[in-house]
Amino acid sequence: MLAVPTGYTEEGVASWYGIPFHGRAAADGEIYDMETMVAAHRLMPFNTWLKVTNLSNQKSVNVRVIDRGPFVDGRIIDLSKAAARQIDLIGPGTGRVRLEVISAPADIPANDFYAVQVGAFSMYANAERAREQYAQRYGTAQLAMKQGKIRMWRVLVGKETSIQSAQQLANTLAAENRDVFVVRLDETVLNAHEPAEPAPAPLPAAAPAATPGPAPESDAPATPPPR
Repeated sequence: MLAVPTGYTEEGVASWYGIPFHGRAAADGEIYDMETMVAAHRLMPFNTWLKVTNLSNQKSVNVRVIDRGPFVDGRIIDLSKAAARQIDLIGPGTGRVRLEVISAPADIPANDFYAVQVGAFSMYANAERAREQYAQRYGTAQLAMKQGKIRMWRVLVGKETSIQSAQQLANTLAAENRDVFVVRLDETVLNAHEPAEPAPAPLPAAAPAATPGPAPESDAPATPPPR
């Protein structure tokens, strides 16, 4: 499996995220620090470096992919607070950007897979019930835990060897659930289990830093978690 080539570009809407994700584990396992130049992307391999340009003012910032998201239709990247500040995205909350791959990791696993996110739940039992139902119908389904103010369990259907085949599965799933997203199936997802310990307490109260716009998280099967 090759990394996304240097020079690859895409355009779309960016958002940013801070508290309550600050200080919690990102999808690659490291602790998310909203004052560092990092970002979340649904498909880019971890440790891919991106140049993100705000198309409204041409300001740019370089960020490293460590997390998965955003799970809001139309958005392509979630920036850390520090990165959003660099391109004047804090106030608006969202804005159109251009992404350019400036450095790609060389050691992408050969057993790279993709899946389709179909929902998210705050209760593990509900997520596991949905996972079993989708696994029976589509062969395989996984759970991925997302740390936040509360833990969210993402339901990921399929284990496809290419983005194209995952998109075909997404098209099928979209007929019954419009909120579906093709995502990279990271190694940290493949063996998710119910946590034995309670979710960690949220960080002490601080000035609001969450991205404006997304609806609150819920246990509705068809509702993706906001980032």
